[in-house]
Amino acid sequence: MNIPNLLTVLRVLLIPVFILLFYLPFSWSYLAASVVFAIAAITDWFDGYLARRWQQSTPFGAFLDPVADKLMVAVALVLLVEEHHNLWLTLPAATIIGREIVVSALREWMAELGARAHVAVSNLGKWKTAAQMLALVILLANPPLLNLWVGIGYFLLILAAALTLWSMLHYLLAAWPHLRADPKEK
Repeated sequence: MNIPNLLTVLRVLLIPVFILLFYLPFSWSYLAASVVFAIAAITDWFDGYLARRWQQSTPFGAFLDPVADKLMVAVALVLLVEEHHNLWLTLPAATIIGREIVVSALREWMAELGARAHVAVSNLGKWKTAAQMLALVILLANPPLLNLWVGIGYFLLILAAALTLWSMLHYLLAAWPHLRADPKEK
């Protein structure tokens, strides 16, 4: 167990903490949940940076890092959909979660074919993640009342959902030759 892996495990352990903070009946609970989520999001960047910098990439880290990210984002989206319960948040949330399921299944299937590199993470995914994390930090910090910050959060989440669809299309196009290949040809 190295420091990058410990940061990834910490990210998973912070999920119940930000859930608990989100539901506490105090005026500061949304902001506290948002701060914990932001710390977890920062560890996402930091653990990858350290693993590359210190050459401490491990199979455990390669497995857990994307799982931790998806868990953290899905939980935040579910909390926000319940709290805000409107189209401006629910549609992008469903899009983001649905894309994660499709792309995860696609990557797993492509790995079975030995073609995992065709659906590797792209720079587009990094922009999507940045918009998504910033949107979630903003939305978690605010009660579900339409104001400037919530509007910015909705805009960023819609932008993240659009980038999500774009990146999913990119992955599907990269995998298309494998998806349409006749099994007899192999």
